[in-house]
Amino acid sequence: MTLAFSASQQLSLAIDERAEELVSYLDDEERVIQALLDPSQLTRLGPGHYRYDVTRLQVFQLQVKPVVQLRAQRRPGRLELEAVECHLEGLGLVDDFQLNLTSWLEVGDQGLEGEAQMAVSVSRPPMLRLIAPRVLEATGRSLLGGVLLGIRTRVSQQLLKDFSRWSEDR
Repeated sequence: MTLAFSASQQLSLAIDERAEELVSYLDDEERVIQALLDPSQLTRLGPGHYRYDVTRLQVFQLQVKPVVQLRAQRRPGRLELEAVECHLEGLGLVDDFQLNLTSWLEVGDQGLEGEAQMAVSVSRPPMLRLIAPRVLEATGRSLLGGVLLGIRTRVSQQLLKDFSRWSEDR
C-alpha cells in the first residue's frame, strides 16, 4: 500500500530598511540558498543545482535521511527552488519513495513573500504494516509540516540577518 501526504507553508516578511535592494539580493542565488538552508548540509553541484542532505528524521522505529537534489531558477525579484531528485539514504526498505518540493521567494510590496509545498509518496515499509495507514499519513503530514516550519523559522531569522550583512557590505 502506498502512503501519500503533503504540507505547505507560506511566508511574509516585512522589510523596511533597504527594501529596494531585495531584488539584487535575491539575484545572489547561492548566498540566498545558503541562508535558506543549512550550509553544512548543502553542496553546490553546478550552476543552479544543489544537493541537500536533510537532517535525519525519526519515524516510529525508522530513521530516514532524505537526500534531495534541488534546481534553482531566478527571475528578477524571485527565486524558485524545486526538488528534481530525491532518495532515502541508508534505508533499503523502501524502493518507491518520491518527494515533490516546489518553493518560491519573491520581493513583494512589504518585503519578502514566499511559499513552499512538499508532498511525499512512499510504500509502507514491512515493519510498519501493523500501524493504520491513517496514523502513518497523519504522522507524515506532521513530519513534513515540521520540516517546512523549521525552514520558515530559519528564513525568518537567518535570511533577514544575511540580507542585513549583505546590504552593509555593499
